[in-house]
Amino acid sequence: MSLAGKVLAVNDDLPIRTDKPVHSGKVRSVYWLTEADSRRLIEEKGYPVAPDAPLAVMVISDRISAFDCIWTGEGGMRGVPGKGAALNAIANHWFQLFRDRGLADSHILDIPHPLVWIVQKARPVMIEAIARQYITGSMWRAYAGGEREFCGIRIPGGLQKDQKLPELLITPSTKGILKGIPGVPEADDVNITRKNIEDNFEAFNFRSAGDIDRYEKLLKEGFAAISTELEKIDQIFVDTKFEFGYVTGTDGREKLIYMDEVGTPDSSRLWDGEQYRNGRVVENSKEGFRQALLNHFPDPDILLNKERMDERQALARDNELPESMLMDVSATYVGIAEKIIGGKLEISDNPKAELIGVLRDGYGLID
Repeated sequence: MSLAGKVLAVNDDLPIRTDKPVHSGKVRSVYWLTEADSRRLIEEKGYPVAPDAPLAVMVISDRISAFDCIWTGEGGMRGVPGKGAALNAIANHWFQLFRDRGLADSHILDIPHPLVWIVQKARPVMIEAIARQYITGSMWRAYAGGEREFCGIRIPGGLQKDQKLPELLITPSTKGILKGIPGVPEADDVNITRKNIEDNFEAFNFRSAGDIDRYEKLLKEGFAAISTELEKIDQIFVDTKFEFGYVTGTDGREKLIYMDEVGTPDSSRLWDGEQYRNGRVVENSKEGFRQALLNHFPDPDILLNKERMDERQALARDNELPESMLMDVSATYVGIAEKIIGGKLEISDNPKAELIGVLRDGYGLID
């Protein structure tokens, strides 16, 4: 099969039985199961959730988004071969590590196929929980422009680009557009302070003020666990985004869990340790693709300037990237996944047909 045929680009058209609209994000699509199918699977598979917990099938695609646009390649390539499998395998690895360490559960109940999760419905905390161990990217650009306070935290002067910070910095931002919170602009992805969260914890979907300490503890402990493991393969955990939510346990009580994905090249920056010690930054994450896009187009300001979003969307729509750019991303994602999981990554030859077969035969979710 051609490379383009091995890519799962469209993931919202699968014949999975559902009575709700399919929710399709930049990379994942979510199929909410019927109440009857949720109850049946909980009983058949012995999932450790309440018998009436709503379940969903979450299917990851191989689409690649950057600068809030979806990018495609020549030769009909609508995504990056192996990208979805790499993201899922890495996230599965870290979620298992968190469970083994006794940190917290995740929303994942089952992994029927390398591109598929069965998840329990979580009530999301409306915060992108960001932790930074090095000063780089947007934070460096702001710092170089004279800013010294980030999310209410002052950091010292005299830092150099890509330098390790004196301590792990937690710089949360809003998840979605939140309305009516004093001092918080009504826009997606705006930086917020801990005081913003403390003063309005219910607006951010926290159940109690004490859960703010809990999310920060889980963020720091999760970051430290991944960072320590990455050091063993000489990779640096630079910064990351975690997401949290609440589920109801079998005892009927709510608990805070990890959700979305953790420690992946899409949600984190990962640097090669040996190269960093030699004075070079080599990205093993999506940041490498972002830099390639900035170098590929003659006017990189289109990609960086939010005022030019219409031009940016036209750029992504009207320009197929060289196949080599997408294959470079594939090599990065598959390579770092195999280092992290310590083995060969399973990549489907015909992902759509394969996962339909699994969900039909093993789960009874396709008529």
